[in-house]
Amino acid sequence: MKKSFVFTYISLLLLTATTALIASSSIVSKVVVFLILGISVLKIVLVAFQFMELKKANSFWKTSLISVLILILAVIFGILLTGHLIFNTVLWW
Repeated sequence: MKKSFVFTYISLLLLTATTALIASSSIVSKVVVFLILGISVLKIVLVAFQFMELKKANSFWKTSLISVLILILAVIFGILLTGHLIFNTVLWW
């Protein structure tokens, strides 16, 4: 097995365990949400570039993935920072 596959697999396991530990903590804040979303994006990029072989693809697909991820994160962060959900209700924290 290639070393890059093993490295990616171990990284995904560690990131998943970190996310589980953060999520199981009793702290509920926007920082925790941002941290979990950031780790999730990192895991998406690892899977896409390694196992879906996006690292060998055209640069258009690489920039498209990163752009869409940034756009999704910006929308989620914007909703969280303003304190309103779609139905105009205030978040619980």
